[in-house]
Amino acid sequence: MGKVFLIILFVFIDQISKLFALKFLSQTQSIPVISNVLHITLVYNTGSAFGFFQNQNWILIYISIFAIILILFLSISGQKFKNNFYLKIWQSALLLILCGATGNLIDRIRLGYVVDFIDFRVWPVFNFADSMITCGVILLLFIFLKKDILEGESSKMS
Repeated sequence: MGKVFLIILFVFIDQISKLFALKFLSQTQSIPVISNVLHITLVYNTGSAFGFFQNQNWILIYISIFAIILILFLSISGQKFKNNFYLKIWQSALLLILCGATGNLIDRIRLGYVVDFIDFRVWPVFNFADSMITCGVILLLFIFLKKDILEGESSKMS
């Protein structure tokens, strides 16, 4: 029950933040929060990370749905870890990626694009859903780099 609440909460925060950006900014309008460091800039993102699949909304919707189904399958199938700490990291990573993918999928279905608004000026404008996906992937990378933590895998992977 706690995970369902977190999913609803994180997706809600993502969607509310995007609604505020849509309501109070016009496209490409930029408001400095910390001048030349952090701006709030409204961008309608019709592609995916790094500009792939520009104006290919249906392809991105299908990819998102596939990713969500895969994450749910991985969550249900369960992964065996030597240490409960790593199991919690695995579950947290999947939860973050699921929330981020869901938030951006809602945008793509509802609007035909993803609302981005967090602008650090040194990389592309993004949103909370993108941040959740990035944090989840970093956690997964941590687990995969510590490959001996999987039960029964230490002898195979050495």
